[in-house]
Amino acid sequence: METIRELLLPAATGGRRGRSVEAALRDAIRTGRLAVGTRLPSSRDLARQLGVARGTVTALYEQLTAEGYLLSKHGSGTRVAPIDGAAPNPRVSAAKKPTWEFDLRPGLPALSAFPRAEWLAAEREALNATPDLGLGYPDPTGHPALRAELAAYLGRVRALPTNPDDIVITSGAAEALSLLADALPDQRIAVEDPSHHGQANLLRDHGLAPVGIPVDDKGINADALSTSDCSVVLVTAAHQFPLGVALHPERRRQLLSWAAETGGLILEDDYDAEHRYDRPALGAMRALAPDHVAYIGSVSKVLAPALRIGWLIPPRRLRDAVARVKEMHDLGCPPLPQAALAHLIATGGYDRHLRRTRRLYRARRDALIDALTQRLPQWQPVGIAAGLHLVVRLPDGTDDVRLQEKLAAAGVHAPALSTYSHTSSGYPGLVLGYAALPPDRLRAAVERIASAG
Repeated sequence: METIRELLLPAATGGRRGRSVEAALRDAIRTGRLAVGTRLPSSRDLARQLGVARGTVTALYEQLTAEGYLLSKHGSGTRVAPIDGAAPNPRVSAAKKPTWEFDLRPGLPALSAFPRAEWLAAEREALNATPDLGLGYPDPTGHPALRAELAAYLGRVRALPTNPDDIVITSGAAEALSLLADALPDQRIAVEDPSHHGQANLLRDHGLAPVGIPVDDKGINADALSTSDCSVVLVTAAHQFPLGVALHPERRRQLLSWAAETGGLILEDDYDAEHRYDRPALGAMRALAPDHVAYIGSVSKVLAPALRIGWLIPPRRLRDAVARVKEMHDLGCPPLPQAALAHLIATGGYDRHLRRTRRLYRARRDALIDALTQRLPQWQPVGIAAGLHLVVRLPDGTDDVRLQEKLAAAGVHAPALSTYSHTSSGYPGLVLGYAALPPDRLRAAVERIASAG
Protein backbone atom coordinates (compact mmCIF):
# COMPACT_ATOMS: atom_id res chain seq x y z
CA MET A 1 0.00 0.00 0.00
CA GLU A 2 1.41 3.38 -0.98
CA THR A 3 2.06 5.91 1.74
CA ILE A 4 0.61 9.41 1.47
CA ARG A 5 4.11 10.70 0.75
CA GLU A 6 4.54 8.22 -2.12
CA LEU A 7 1.14 9.21 -3.54
CA LEU A 8 1.81 12.94 -3.47
CA LEU A 9 5.57 13.39 -3.87
CA PRO A 10 5.60 13.17 -7.71
CA ALA A 11 3.15 16.09 -7.79
CA ALA A 12 5.35 18.17 -5.48
CA THR A 13 8.01 18.72 -8.12
CA GLY A 14 8.00 21.33 -10.88
CA GLY A 15 5.81 24.43 -11.13
CA ARG A 16 2.42 25.09 -9.52
CA ARG A 17 3.19 22.50 -6.86
CA GLY A 18 0.28 23.46 -4.64
CA ARG A 19 -2.30 22.88 -7.39
CA SER A 20 -0.58 19.65 -8.45
CA VAL A 21 -0.53 18.23 -4.93
CA GLU A 22 -4.17 19.25 -4.44
CA ALA A 23 -5.18 17.49 -7.68
CA ALA A 24 -3.18 14.38 -6.74
CA LEU A 25 -4.77 14.20 -3.28
CA ARG A 26 -8.26 14.68 -4.73
CA ASP A 27 -7.62 11.91 -7.27
CA ALA A 28 -6.28 9.54 -4.60
CA ILE A 29 -9.52 9.98 -2.64
CA ARG A 30 -11.75 9.62 -5.70
CA THR A 31 -10.04 6.41 -6.85
CA GLY A 32 -10.02 4.84 -3.41
CA ARG A 33 -6.25 4.77 -2.98
CA LEU A 34 -6.89 6.72 0.22
CA ALA A 35 -9.63 4.94 2.13
CA VAL A 36 -12.50 6.66 3.94
CA GLY A 37 -11.42 7.63 7.45
CA THR A 38 -7.68 7.70 6.63
CA ARG A 39 -6.03 10.24 8.90
CA LEU A 40 -3.75 12.64 7.02
CA PRO A 41 -0.52 14.05 8.43
CA SER A 42 -0.59 17.49 10.03
CA SER A 43 0.03 20.37 7.65
CA ARG A 44 3.49 20.86 9.15
CA ASP A 45 4.41 17.18 8.80
CA LEU A 46 3.13 16.80 5.23
CA ALA A 47 4.85 20.04 4.16
CA ARG A 48 8.12 18.63 5.52
CA GLN A 49 7.62 15.29 3.74
CA LEU A 50 6.90 16.94 0.39
CA GLY A 51 9.35 19.83 0.67
CA VAL A 52 6.69 22.52 0.21
CA ALA A 53 5.58 25.46 2.32
CA ARG A 54 3.26 24.69 5.23
CA GLY A 55 0.85 27.35 3.92
CA THR A 56 0.56 25.36 0.67
CA VAL A 57 -0.61 22.27 2.56
CA THR A 58 -2.93 24.29 4.80
CA ALA A 59 -4.56 25.88 1.73
CA LEU A 60 -5.11 22.58 -0.07
CA TYR A 61 -6.52 20.96 3.11
CA GLU A 62 -8.97 23.85 3.44
CA GLN A 63 -9.95 23.60 -0.24
CA LEU A 64 -10.59 19.84 -0.17
CA THR A 65 -12.46 20.16 3.13
CA ALA A 66 -14.72 22.79 1.55
CA GLU A 67 -15.31 20.50 -1.45
CA GLY A 68 -16.27 17.59 0.82
CA TYR A 69 -13.26 15.33 0.23
CA LEU A 70 -11.82 15.84 3.72
CA LEU A 71 -13.18 16.20 7.24
CA SER A 72 -11.36 18.49 9.65
CA LYS A 73 -12.22 18.33 13.32
CA HIS A 74 -10.38 20.09 16.10
CA GLY A 75 -8.54 17.58 18.23
CA SER A 76 -8.78 14.66 15.81
CA GLY A 77 -6.98 16.01 12.76
CA THR A 78 -7.91 15.76 9.09
CA ARG A 79 -9.42 12.60 7.63
CA VAL A 80 -10.72 11.35 4.28
CA ALA A 81 -14.50 11.88 4.03
CA PRO A 82 -17.00 9.39 2.58
CA ILE A 83 -17.45 10.18 -1.12
CA ASP A 84 -20.50 8.69 -2.87
CA GLY A 85 -19.68 7.35 -6.31
CA ALA A 86 -15.91 7.20 -5.73
CA ALA A 87 -14.21 4.96 -8.25
CA PRO A 88 -12.93 1.62 -6.98
CA ASN A 89 -9.21 1.33 -6.40
CA PRO A 90 -7.97 -0.66 -9.43
CA ARG A 91 -5.14 -2.09 -7.32
CA VAL A 92 -7.56 -3.63 -4.84
CA SER A 93 -10.62 -4.21 -7.03
CA ALA A 94 -10.10 -7.96 -6.82
CA ALA A 95 -9.89 -7.87 -3.05
CA LYS A 96 -12.82 -9.01 -0.99
CA LYS A 97 -15.16 -6.18 -0.06
CA PRO A 98 -15.62 -5.63 3.66
CA THR A 99 -18.45 -7.59 5.18
CA TRP A 100 -20.29 -6.50 8.28
CA GLU A 101 -21.75 -8.80 10.86
CA PHE A 102 -24.01 -5.92 11.87
CA ASP A 103 -24.73 -3.37 9.13
CA LEU A 104 -26.40 -0.35 10.74
CA ARG A 105 -26.01 2.13 7.89
CA PRO A 106 -29.08 4.35 7.46
CA GLY A 107 -31.37 4.50 4.45
CA LEU A 108 -32.22 0.87 3.80
CA PRO A 109 -35.75 -0.47 4.38
CA ALA A 110 -36.42 -4.09 5.30
CA LEU A 111 -35.70 -5.57 1.88
CA SER A 112 -36.88 -8.99 3.04
CA ALA A 113 -40.32 -7.44 3.63
CA PHE A 114 -40.72 -6.42 -0.02
CA PRO A 115 -44.20 -7.58 -1.15
CA ARG A 116 -42.95 -9.91 -3.87
CA ALA A 117 -46.24 -11.70 -4.55
CA GLU A 118 -48.25 -8.47 -4.74
CA TRP A 119 -45.61 -6.82 -6.93
CA LEU A 120 -45.50 -9.80 -9.29
CA ALA A 121 -49.29 -9.74 -9.59
CA ALA A 122 -49.17 -5.99 -10.26
CA GLU A 123 -46.55 -6.47 -12.99
CA ARG A 124 -48.64 -9.19 -14.64
CA GLU A 125 -51.71 -6.99 -14.55
CA ALA A 126 -49.75 -4.02 -15.91
CA LEU A 127 -48.35 -6.06 -18.79
CA ASN A 128 -51.72 -7.60 -19.65
CA ALA A 129 -53.40 -4.18 -19.59
CA THR A 130 -50.75 -2.45 -21.72
CA PRO A 131 -51.70 -2.17 -25.41
CA ASP A 132 -49.10 -2.70 -28.12
CA LEU A 133 -48.69 1.05 -28.57
CA GLY A 134 -47.91 1.30 -24.86
CA LEU A 135 -44.68 -0.59 -25.49
CA GLY A 136 -43.27 2.25 -27.56
CA TYR A 137 -41.39 5.27 -26.28
CA PRO A 138 -43.08 6.51 -23.11
CA ASP A 139 -44.36 9.91 -22.06
CA PRO A 140 -41.13 11.47 -20.70
CA THR A 141 -42.99 12.97 -17.75
CA GLY A 142 -44.28 9.58 -16.65
CA HIS A 143 -47.05 7.01 -17.06
CA PRO A 144 -50.42 8.84 -16.91
CA ALA A 145 -51.97 6.20 -14.63
CA LEU A 146 -49.15 6.48 -12.11
CA ARG A 147 -49.26 10.28 -12.08
CA ALA A 148 -53.02 10.12 -11.46
CA GLU A 149 -52.63 7.59 -8.62
CA LEU A 150 -49.79 9.56 -7.05
CA ALA A 151 -51.79 12.78 -7.15
CA ALA A 152 -54.59 11.07 -5.22
CA TYR A 153 -52.18 9.33 -2.83
CA LEU A 154 -50.22 12.51 -1.99
CA GLY A 155 -53.45 14.39 -1.38
CA ARG A 156 -54.66 11.66 0.97
CA VAL A 157 -51.42 10.78 2.81
CA ARG A 158 -49.31 13.94 2.62
CA ALA A 159 -52.10 16.56 2.59
CA LEU A 160 -50.70 17.73 -0.73
CA PRO A 161 -53.30 18.68 -3.34
CA THR A 162 -51.78 18.41 -6.79
CA ASN A 163 -52.66 17.84 -10.41
CA PRO A 164 -51.36 14.75 -12.26
CA ASP A 165 -49.98 17.04 -14.97
CA ASP A 166 -47.75 18.74 -12.38
CA ILE A 167 -45.92 15.47 -11.57
CA VAL A 168 -42.76 14.27 -13.32
CA ILE A 169 -41.78 10.63 -12.74
CA THR A 170 -38.05 10.16 -12.18
CA SER A 171 -35.49 7.43 -11.63
CA GLY A 172 -35.55 7.84 -7.87
CA ALA A 173 -35.16 10.99 -5.80
CA ALA A 174 -31.57 11.37 -7.00
CA GLU A 175 -32.68 12.02 -10.57
CA ALA A 176 -35.37 14.41 -9.36
CA LEU A 177 -32.67 16.47 -7.65
CA SER A 178 -30.47 16.23 -10.75
CA LEU A 179 -33.28 17.50 -12.99
CA LEU A 180 -33.85 20.48 -10.71
CA ALA A 181 -30.13 21.23 -10.59
CA ASP A 182 -29.94 21.20 -14.39
CA ALA A 183 -33.00 23.44 -14.67
CA LEU A 184 -31.48 26.06 -12.33
CA PRO A 185 -28.75 28.50 -13.29
CA ASP A 186 -25.30 27.99 -11.80
CA GLN A 187 -25.53 29.35 -8.28
CA ARG A 188 -24.99 28.69 -4.62
CA ILE A 189 -27.55 26.42 -2.98
CA ALA A 190 -28.19 26.12 0.74
CA VAL A 191 -28.15 22.62 2.24
CA GLU A 192 -28.77 21.48 5.78
CA ASP A 193 -25.71 20.95 7.96
CA PRO A 194 -25.49 18.06 8.72
CA SER A 195 -27.07 16.39 5.71
CA HIS A 196 -26.59 13.59 3.19
CA HIS A 197 -23.12 14.06 1.71
CA GLY A 198 -24.20 12.28 -1.48
CA GLN A 199 -26.69 15.05 -2.24
CA ALA A 200 -24.04 17.75 -1.83
CA ASN A 201 -21.74 15.85 -4.19
CA LEU A 202 -24.56 15.47 -6.73
CA LEU A 203 -25.27 19.21 -6.63
CA ARG A 204 -21.57 20.00 -7.15
CA ASP A 205 -21.46 17.68 -10.14
CA HIS A 206 -24.32 19.67 -11.67
CA GLY A 207 -22.56 23.01 -11.31
CA LEU A 208 -24.09 24.23 -8.03
CA ALA A 209 -22.14 25.27 -4.95
CA PRO A 210 -23.61 23.83 -1.70
CA VAL A 211 -23.55 26.11 1.34
CA GLY A 212 -24.13 24.51 4.74
CA ILE A 213 -26.83 26.06 6.96
CA PRO A 214 -26.85 24.82 10.59
CA VAL A 215 -29.58 22.51 11.88
CA ASP A 216 -30.60 22.30 15.54
CA ASP A 217 -33.41 20.57 17.41
CA LYS A 218 -35.97 22.75 15.57
CA GLY A 219 -34.62 22.08 12.09
CA ILE A 220 -32.77 24.35 9.70
CA ASN A 221 -31.81 27.79 11.02
CA ALA A 222 -34.00 30.10 8.93
CA ASP A 223 -32.19 33.22 10.20
CA ALA A 224 -28.86 31.90 8.94
CA LEU A 225 -30.47 31.12 5.60
CA SER A 226 -31.87 34.64 5.27
CA THR A 227 -28.43 36.18 5.81
CA SER A 228 -26.81 33.92 3.20
CA ASP A 229 -26.68 34.81 -0.48
CA CYS A 230 -28.55 31.63 -1.50
CA SER A 231 -31.86 31.74 -3.35
CA VAL A 232 -32.44 27.95 -3.28
CA VAL A 233 -32.48 25.66 -0.24
CA LEU A 234 -32.75 21.86 0.06
CA VAL A 235 -34.55 20.68 3.21
CA THR A 236 -35.83 17.46 4.77
CA ALA A 237 -38.66 19.10 6.69
CA ALA A 238 -40.74 16.11 7.85
CA HIS A 239 -37.76 14.15 9.24
CA GLN A 240 -34.38 15.84 8.95
CA PHE A 241 -31.57 13.65 7.72
CA PRO A 242 -29.63 12.63 9.66
CA LEU A 243 -30.62 14.31 12.97
CA GLY A 244 -34.21 13.04 12.81
CA VAL A 245 -35.98 16.23 13.95
CA ALA A 246 -39.11 17.71 12.39
CA LEU A 247 -39.02 21.29 11.17
CA HIS A 248 -40.61 23.44 13.89
CA PRO A 249 -43.82 25.28 12.85
CA GLU A 250 -42.18 28.67 13.42
CA ARG A 251 -39.21 27.67 11.27
CA ARG A 252 -41.65 26.52 8.58
CA ARG A 253 -43.29 29.93 8.59
CA GLN A 254 -39.93 31.66 8.46
CA LEU A 255 -38.78 29.47 5.57
CA LEU A 256 -41.94 30.06 3.57
CA SER A 257 -41.80 33.81 4.28
CA TRP A 258 -38.19 33.86 3.06
CA ALA A 259 -39.22 32.18 -0.21
CA ALA A 260 -42.21 34.52 -0.74
CA GLU A 261 -40.27 37.70 0.04
CA THR A 262 -37.13 36.87 -1.95
CA GLY A 263 -38.57 34.74 -4.74
CA GLY A 264 -36.53 31.86 -3.37
CA LEU A 265 -37.05 28.18 -4.10
CA ILE A 266 -37.40 25.43 -1.47
CA LEU A 267 -36.55 21.87 -2.52
CA GLU A 268 -38.54 19.63 -0.17
CA ASP A 269 -37.02 16.13 0.03
CA ASP A 270 -39.85 14.09 1.60
CA TYR A 271 -37.74 10.93 1.70
CA ASP A 272 -39.43 8.94 4.51
CA ALA A 273 -42.35 11.01 5.80
CA GLU A 274 -44.74 8.05 5.69
CA HIS A 275 -42.82 6.39 8.53
CA ARG A 276 -44.05 8.25 11.62
CA TYR A 277 -44.81 6.04 14.61
CA ASP A 278 -46.25 8.28 17.32
CA ARG A 279 -48.63 10.48 15.31
CA PRO A 280 -49.43 11.40 11.68
CA ALA A 281 -46.57 13.15 9.92
CA LEU A 282 -46.80 16.87 9.28
CA GLY A 283 -48.25 17.70 5.87
CA ALA A 284 -45.94 18.58 3.01
CA MET A 285 -44.67 22.17 2.87
CA ARG A 286 -45.51 22.43 -0.81
CA ALA A 287 -49.22 22.50 0.03
CA LEU A 288 -48.67 25.93 1.63
CA ALA A 289 -46.62 27.49 -1.19
CA PRO A 290 -46.79 25.56 -4.47
CA ASP A 291 -45.17 28.45 -6.37
CA HIS A 292 -42.07 28.35 -4.16
CA VAL A 293 -41.63 24.65 -3.27
CA ALA A 294 -40.44 21.75 -5.41
CA TYR A 295 -41.51 18.44 -3.88
CA ILE A 296 -39.37 15.27 -4.18
CA GLY A 297 -40.43 11.73 -3.23
CA SER A 298 -39.73 8.09 -4.11
CA VAL A 299 -40.54 4.48 -3.22
CA SER A 300 -36.96 3.74 -2.10
CA LYS A 301 -37.75 3.88 1.63
CA VAL A 302 -41.22 2.34 1.34
CA LEU A 303 -40.68 -0.53 -1.12
CA ALA A 304 -37.07 -0.86 -2.30
CA PRO A 305 -34.35 1.33 -3.84
CA ALA A 306 -33.94 -1.19 -6.68
CA LEU A 307 -37.23 -0.10 -8.27
CA ARG A 308 -35.73 3.34 -9.04
CA ILE A 309 -39.11 5.09 -9.08
CA GLY A 310 -39.40 8.64 -7.79
CA TRP A 311 -41.36 11.78 -8.50
CA LEU A 312 -40.88 15.50 -8.68
CA ILE A 313 -43.51 18.25 -8.43
CA PRO A 314 -41.78 21.50 -9.37
CA PRO A 315 -43.37 24.95 -9.30
CA ARG A 316 -45.26 25.44 -12.53
CA ARG A 317 -42.77 28.02 -13.73
CA LEU A 318 -40.11 25.27 -13.78
CA ARG A 319 -42.26 22.36 -14.91
CA ASP A 320 -41.63 22.73 -18.67
CA ALA A 321 -37.90 23.21 -18.17
CA VAL A 322 -37.73 20.10 -15.97
CA ALA A 323 -39.75 18.08 -18.49
CA ARG A 324 -37.36 19.11 -21.30
CA VAL A 325 -34.34 18.10 -19.25
CA LYS A 326 -35.96 14.76 -18.43
CA GLU A 327 -36.75 14.04 -22.07
CA MET A 328 -33.20 14.86 -23.18
CA HIS A 329 -31.76 12.80 -20.35
CA ASP A 330 -33.37 9.41 -20.99
CA LEU A 331 -36.64 9.85 -22.94
CA GLY A 332 -38.55 8.83 -19.83
CA CYS A 333 -38.56 6.08 -17.20
CA PRO A 334 -39.63 2.51 -18.12
CA PRO A 335 -43.44 2.48 -18.26
CA LEU A 336 -44.15 -1.09 -17.14
CA PRO A 337 -42.82 -0.72 -13.56
CA GLN A 338 -44.73 2.57 -13.38
CA ALA A 339 -47.91 0.82 -14.44
CA ALA A 340 -47.28 -1.89 -11.84
CA LEU A 341 -46.86 0.71 -9.09
CA ALA A 342 -50.02 2.47 -10.24
CA HIS A 343 -51.89 -0.84 -9.92
CA LEU A 344 -50.39 -1.50 -6.48
CA ILE A 345 -51.52 1.91 -5.22
CA ALA A 346 -54.97 1.68 -6.83
CA THR A 347 -55.71 -1.74 -5.31
CA GLY A 348 -54.54 -0.79 -1.80
CA GLY A 349 -51.39 -2.92 -1.86
CA TYR A 350 -49.13 0.07 -1.25
CA ASP A 351 -51.12 1.14 1.83
CA ARG A 352 -51.21 -2.41 3.17
CA HIS A 353 -47.45 -2.68 2.84
CA LEU A 354 -47.00 0.63 4.64
CA ARG A 355 -49.20 -0.53 7.53
CA ARG A 356 -47.14 -3.72 7.86
CA THR A 357 -43.78 -1.97 7.73
CA ARG A 358 -44.80 0.78 10.15
CA ARG A 359 -45.50 -1.89 12.78
CA LEU A 360 -42.28 -3.68 11.86
CA TYR A 361 -40.08 -0.60 12.06
CA ARG A 362 -41.62 0.70 15.25
CA ALA A 363 -40.87 -2.62 16.95
CA ARG A 364 -37.30 -2.52 15.66
CA ARG A 365 -36.79 1.08 16.76
CA ASP A 366 -38.15 0.26 20.22
CA ALA A 367 -35.82 -2.75 20.47
CA LEU A 368 -32.80 -0.63 19.55
CA ILE A 369 -33.65 2.11 22.04
CA ASP A 370 -34.34 -0.43 24.80
CA ALA A 371 -31.00 -2.12 24.18
CA LEU A 372 -29.15 1.20 24.16
CA THR A 373 -30.88 2.26 27.38
CA GLN A 374 -29.82 -0.93 29.13
CA ARG A 375 -26.25 -1.25 27.84
CA LEU A 376 -25.24 2.33 27.00
CA PRO A 377 -27.41 4.63 29.14
CA GLN A 378 -25.01 7.55 28.65
CA TRP A 379 -25.85 7.58 24.92
CA GLN A 380 -28.81 9.86 24.16
CA PRO A 381 -31.27 9.06 21.33
CA VAL A 382 -32.11 12.17 19.29
CA GLY A 383 -35.10 13.00 17.08
CA ILE A 384 -38.73 12.09 16.65
CA ALA A 385 -40.21 8.57 16.48
CA ALA A 386 -40.00 8.25 12.73
CA GLY A 387 -37.99 6.99 9.79
CA LEU A 388 -35.56 4.14 9.32
CA HIS A 389 -32.66 5.36 11.44
CA LEU A 390 -31.81 6.76 14.85
CA VAL A 391 -29.14 9.24 15.89
CA VAL A 392 -27.49 8.69 19.25
CA ARG A 393 -25.62 11.56 20.83
CA LEU A 394 -22.36 10.45 22.40
CA PRO A 395 -20.75 11.96 25.50
CA ASP A 396 -19.05 15.28 24.79
CA GLY A 397 -15.44 14.86 23.78
CA THR A 398 -15.99 11.52 22.04
CA ASP A 399 -14.25 11.16 18.67
CA ASP A 400 -17.11 9.59 16.71
CA VAL A 401 -14.97 8.89 13.62
CA ARG A 402 -12.46 6.97 15.74
CA LEU A 403 -15.35 5.11 17.36
CA GLN A 404 -16.72 4.26 13.90
CA GLU A 405 -13.34 2.78 12.98
CA LYS A 406 -13.16 0.82 16.22
CA LEU A 407 -16.63 -0.62 15.70
CA ALA A 408 -15.81 -1.49 12.09
CA ALA A 409 -12.90 -3.58 13.34
CA ALA A 410 -15.43 -5.39 15.53
CA GLY A 411 -17.75 -6.10 12.59
CA VAL A 412 -20.24 -3.26 13.15
CA HIS A 413 -20.98 -0.68 10.45
CA ALA A 414 -22.14 2.39 12.41
CA PRO A 415 -21.51 5.71 10.59
CA ALA A 416 -20.22 8.67 12.59
CA LEU A 417 -22.50 11.71 12.70
CA SER A 418 -19.59 14.06 11.98
CA THR A 419 -19.11 12.48 8.54
CA TYR A 420 -22.43 14.07 7.51
CA SER A 421 -21.39 17.56 8.58
CA HIS A 422 -20.05 20.29 6.29
CA THR A 423 -18.23 21.91 9.21
CA SER A 424 -16.54 20.77 12.40
CA SER A 425 -19.41 22.04 14.56
CA GLY A 426 -22.07 19.90 16.22
CA TYR A 427 -21.95 17.10 18.74
CA PRO A 428 -20.43 13.61 18.38
CA GLY A 429 -22.84 10.83 17.49
CA LEU A 430 -23.62 7.70 15.52
CA VAL A 431 -26.28 7.32 12.82
CA LEU A 432 -27.83 3.88 13.28
CA GLY A 433 -30.16 2.34 10.72
CA TYR A 434 -32.52 -0.19 12.29
CA ALA A 435 -35.06 -1.03 9.58
CA ALA A 436 -33.09 -3.83 7.94
CA LEU A 437 -32.37 -5.86 11.11
CA PRO A 438 -34.82 -7.81 13.32
CA PRO A 439 -34.96 -7.00 17.06
CA ASP A 440 -32.70 -9.86 18.17
CA ARG A 441 -29.99 -8.76 15.73
CA LEU A 442 -30.30 -5.16 16.89
CA ARG A 443 -29.89 -6.24 20.51
CA ALA A 444 -26.86 -8.30 19.54
CA ALA A 445 -25.43 -5.33 17.65
CA VAL A 446 -25.74 -3.10 20.72
CA GLU A 447 -24.07 -5.78 22.81
CA ARG A 448 -21.18 -5.85 20.34
CA ILE A 449 -20.99 -2.04 20.33
CA ALA A 450 -20.93 -1.91 24.12
CA SER A 451 -18.18 -4.52 24.26
CA ALA A 452 -16.05 -2.95 21.52
CA GLY A 453 -16.61 0.72 22.40
